[in-house]
Amino acid sequence: MISAFPRLTPNKTKILRMTGRIEPVIAQFAPISLGEMDQVALLDRMETKYLLGVSQLSAALARLTRSYRVLEINGVRLNRYQTVYFDTPDFTLYQQHHNGFGTRYKVRARQYVDSALAFFEVKHKTNRERTLKSRLPIPEIVTDIPTQLDDFVSAYTPYHAAMLEPKLWNDYMRLTLVSIQHQERLTLDLNVGFHWGAAAHALPGLAIAEVKQDHCSQNSAFIHEMKRLGVQPAGFSKYTAGVYSLYDGVKLNNFKPQIRHVSKIMQEELNHEFVH
Repeated sequence: MISAFPRLTPNKTKILRMTGRIEPVIAQFAPISLGEMDQVALLDRMETKYLLGVSQLSAALARLTRSYRVLEINGVRLNRYQTVYFDTPDFTLYQQHHNGFGTRYKVRARQYVDSALAFFEVKHKTNRERTLKSRLPIPEIVTDIPTQLDDFVSAYTPYHAAMLEPKLWNDYMRLTLVSIQHQERLTLDLNVGFHWGAAAHALPGLAIAEVKQDHCSQNSAFIHEMKRLGVQPAGFSKYTAGVYSLYDGVKLNNFKPQIRHVSKIMQEELNHEFVH
């Protein structure tokens, strides 16, 4: 297969060095526990996303240590996530996103590896730009939707569980920050990778930042820092990126500007590692 992204294949040492640049910075943040996170669950929220290189993110975080607390689980601050995404056989959910539908859905099973928790989740993006997240705890991550979740899927999507099938695995490391002053949560995803069957692809050096707020507000320390750095908000879905990275023949014309933007960030980050 030919991936939408260039095959950038830095060695493992270089990838670890990229991530390692973040760790001394996040050690400077005060911690917040998983239990305290319930105060900022924000299952009904507005989202603002940014794409930037890991080195740029590290510099930004160094200026934000007094504005956020960091989620810490069993002494770990950079936590591993695993996700299985579901779609119809003809990729209806992917196509809705590609075609710019105002109302669209993601259906997934997610495992929070460091906390040993797993959930089955539906994300509903409304035509008012709000994101509604519904989830149920499950014993472990699944690659097939069990029949007992059919009512849940039917309640929160226009589909039945039998209409959906697994499409890809998504793995990444997540840093979660909580604003000290505002009702805001910030997630930062690194070392993003996708795989299904024999196909696999990774996005080395890319950081995906997502500001989650009750109401969209520019009164955010992270948003102010992005403005200072000249980083503009940019839409990005890990699911759709995984689909057009792993599957031949899917429509991706509307994602081509995004693909060029991400490829440029990754190449600049690799060049930075080569120089340094």
